[in-house]
Amino acid sequence: MSQKRTMTLNLSDREMVVLEHLAGEKGLSKTQLVRQALRLYQSVVERIERGDKLFFEDADKTEKAELMVL
Repeated sequence: MSQKRTMTLNLSDREMVVLEHLAGEKGLSKTQLVRQALRLYQSVVERIERGDKLFFEDADKTEKAELMVL
């Protein structure tokens, strides 16, 4: 098992409200939500580096939007 390390994360009031809202909505701790977000971001970056594209598609599938990651 890898050793865990601690870091301090300074968020604006608005960012903290979003973090707390999402964590509560998903039934996760703030730490769990940040870890999940990191795994998702890593997956997205890896796929984009392979040349894949990421799209959002509305429910009736009449409109698609490509997500650009900087």
